[in-house]
Amino acid sequence: AYTRDTNRQAEQLHRFISSHTDRVDLVVHRLVHGGDRVTGPAIVDDRVESDIERLALQAPLHNPAVAALIRTCRDELGKKTVQVVVPDTGFYADLPEVASNYALPGELCEQYQIRRYGFHGLAHQAMLQSWQESRPDLGNGGRVISLQLGAGCSVTAINRGIPVDTSMGFTPLEGLVMATRCGDVDAGILLYLQREAGYSIENLEHLLNHESGLLGLSGKSADMRNLLGCEEPAAKLAVDMYCYRARKYVGAYLSVLGGADVILFGGGVGQNSAFVRTQILAGMEWLGIELDHEKNAAIDGNEGRISTLESHTEIRVISVNESALMAREAAQVMAQLLKANG
Repeated sequence: AYTRDTNRQAEQLHRFISSHTDRVDLVVHRLVHGGDRVTGPAIVDDRVESDIERLALQAPLHNPAVAALIRTCRDELGKKTVQVVVPDTGFYADLPEVASNYALPGELCEQYQIRRYGFHGLAHQAMLQSWQESRPDLGNGGRVISLQLGAGCSVTAINRGIPVDTSMGFTPLEGLVMATRCGDVDAGILLYLQREAGYSIENLEHLLNHESGLLGLSGKSADMRNLLGCEEPAAKLAVDMYCYRARKYVGAYLSVLGGADVILFGGGVGQNSAFVRTQILAGMEWLGIELDHEKNAAIDGNEGRISTLESHTEIRVISVNESALMAREAAQVMAQLLKANG
């Protein structure tokens, strides 16, 4: 697990290795932001490490921790142990231009590599692969809307195995309401806070990443479990906005895809909260999306179909196994390395 306390991180790693194995051949890291250079699984070398650290400003909650853990693994296991990073952003490396660009001057975006990178790619890719395995009759899974709902939240539109749009953008801040992140916000608010309230860049970064979302709205908690059932108006508003924002994106992606063969729910909230799923899909019967309320309530953290038999779009709760996907991706990289070395 990633932590900002590098000493604690080193101790945890040492205890894990000591108790589980006396030999490690390969270490796999989830890399939240790979930018435009680390677009697929890659062996960690000086260039990759430099890219990870360069992107720390765009993923301040994650990339610095990954960089620190890479160094910790090297210190603990030695330089000869192969380390591989699998980027969350890689799934979205080929987003269509209309979905990957911002309406900003092209030269500026090119100079500073500003584009919509997308995040949570491993989670959405894992959900997609699980769905594809269950429905081989649909070409590459057909039209899929996948929702990864937890502390971080995102939604992706996938057309026959190819992502065509996603809610997170240049950083993991864009899109849905999250535990402590704001999601979509008018950029003019940030300019206003700088001018009128004297907010510094550091103040704004902390506000958007650590003080907003469910925590900021409720003034109570960043944990959906603590807010569900709470009678305080601010807590109710936080839950309502969380669901409403996701609902808007589902509607938008139904338009992008021309309908959907399936809507997938994953993540800690997506898999465990029947109420949240109900609120997101409420009133979509006119679109042919019909939730089976008994199945939805009974699934209780398991996997399965929660739509009615009459629903034109299937609705499923699905486990997100990012670790298995990362292991497969890294094993392929390792196999290629061994083949290249004879």
